Amino acid sequence: MVALARKTLIYEWRRFLPAILAVCFAGLLQLLQAALVLGIFGSASVYITGSSADLWAGYPGTQSVNLGRSIDADVEMRLWMDPAVSKVEPFHWVDADWRGPNDTGGVSVFVSGIDPRPDGLMFSHALSPDLRERLNGPNAVIVDRADLDSLGVKIGDSAIINGQRVQVVGVGSGLRALGGVNVVASLATARNLDTDPSNEGRMTYFVAKLHDPNQARAVARRLRGTGSFGPYDVWTAKHFANRSKMYWMLDTGAGAAVLFLAGIVFLVGAVITSQTLVAAVVGSVREYATLNALGVGVGALRKVVLEQAFWVGALGLVGSLALGGLLFLLARSYNVPVAFSAVAILACVVVILGLAAVSGLAAMRSLRRADPATLLR
Repeated sequence: MVALARKTLIYEWRRFLPAILAVCFAGLLQLLQAALVLGIFGSASVYITGSSADLWAGYPGTQSVNLGRSIDADVEMRLWMDPAVSKVEPFHWVDADWRGPNDTGGVSVFVSGIDPRPDGLMFSHALSPDLRERLNGPNAVIVDRADLDSLGVKIGDSAIINGQRVQVVGVGSGLRALGGVNVVASLATARNLDTDPSNEGRMTYFVAKLHDPNQARAVARRLRGTGSFGPYDVWTAKHFANRSKMYWMLDTGAGAAVLFLAGIVFLVGAVITSQTLVAAVVGSVREYATLNALGVGVGALRKVVLEQAFWVGALGLVGSLALGGLLFLLARSYNVPVAFSAVAILACVVVILGLAAVSGLAAMRSLRRADPATLLR
């Protein structure tokens, strides 16, 4: 019966092609949706994933990295006191207003004040040592290449941030932020651009590098806030990155919209695929009736239909993965925020095969017409 299912697909491929295409495009939509979700919400944690720090110290209860509040500078000393810590750096966050040289209006930007040394932890994966060196200039800033048009500048141009003139000394990749434009500057420049007097002598975060990164969770528990150093909390980089992503996906309501859209895509794909499989089964009803008359039970015929549904799903899956890979590369070339993970791909594979299984179950109902009596009509 399994061989019969495969041979039917080969010789009657025109009947099953619409079902394969339906699965392919439904799977493609799921893959692209997952890539966009991971890319867009992943940009909320670009400050963490683009850096090489193992621990982040910030204000207690911070849900996302962009919601940080300033903490006492004494926290840096508390981090240095732990023997597991090998390096500590401050990170200064400033909400600012950008005024470009061209007619782009005001743009909300996030100024990230970092240590510009070549071995700095912040944005170590996104900025080369040469770009970091350029930040030592007075009021020098770096922006993401994809944000140049929205900011209305190019390398070498000047702009106004919070009333202070800055100069774009370079561009990087992987600096795009969620909800605004990220501007990287040195700590000195960031302090100069901060107009909030309550932040004087304070930092938004302190990041730390450990001698043994595998001990991050244990060290974070040991370092958690004590009254003598003011209110603060410590998270591992992985935990804080996931915390930021989950905040944007769940607490902002955007995740519910994504899940709703995924359900709609699955439902539409299941309906179209099941209808095409039903049409294929109905088109072969006389052949199934002949097999039934020869003694092949309805149960065996159902296995044939399920096997056909499996192959339809498998072929559609191969097509969706191939097209998804090509579109992923195309999106990356145009700086579209997309990303993939093994878990996301596996989840999409399960959904696509589940769609084919649901369609196969719906198509099995058509076997009620495969009665030997139909051969006498």
